[in-house]
Amino acid sequence: MAARVFTFESAARPRWDMKVTRADTVDGVDPAWLTADDQTLVQECLAGRRGAFDVLVERHRRHIYQLCYRFTGNHEDASDLAQEVFIRAYRALAGFKGRSAVGTWLHRIAVNLCLNRVSARTPALEALDAREHLDQRVEAADDTLLRLEAAAEVRGAIARLPKKQRATLVLRVYHELPHDQIAEILGSSVGAVKANFFHAMANLKKLLNDRSRR
Repeated sequence: MAARVFTFESAARPRWDMKVTRADTVDGVDPAWLTADDQTLVQECLAGRRGAFDVLVERHRRHIYQLCYRFTGNHEDASDLAQEVFIRAYRALAGFKGRSAVGTWLHRIAVNLCLNRVSARTPALEALDAREHLDQRVEAADDTLLRLEAAAEVRGAIARLPKKQRATLVLRVYHELPHDQIAEILGSSVGAVKANFFHAMANLKKLLNDRSRR
């Protein structure tokens, strides 16, 4: 039995190993795949040249990891979920009909997995961007702490939103996806996405206001 292993490192490029066990040998990566479109890579993989899946993972892993992070609030859980997304995608590849873009399909798997696995709790205080982009030379320590606390409060409030509202807000605000792509990911209409986003923002404001009064 052979196993494909994917390894990534650092906070922005997290380290995690994904192993997909199979009975045949592991193909190498054809240089032509690096410029091939996603649909071509899927067909190559289905034809038995599974090294093409390496390229798909490399191409989409960062966005999928960041999406998982927005639901979990910590790097370890996000890495585990991102790993599971690609394992599920690999196993379901034969059923991919190409009706949507591969990236959209991966986002759908990730959102469904996150909504099913992540409970409505306050995410741990591990900012994906705040700690990495603060300029400690010009920002006072108390200002830094206030910004991190504010970010934690927002993440905590987002985690308390209903599932569809939470997913819509994350995809719209943090990933800047258009309404039609969000609708495709969530399997809903554009009108439902717009309504969910409106209610998500209203509920988020209410949750933050309620917290500030305590």
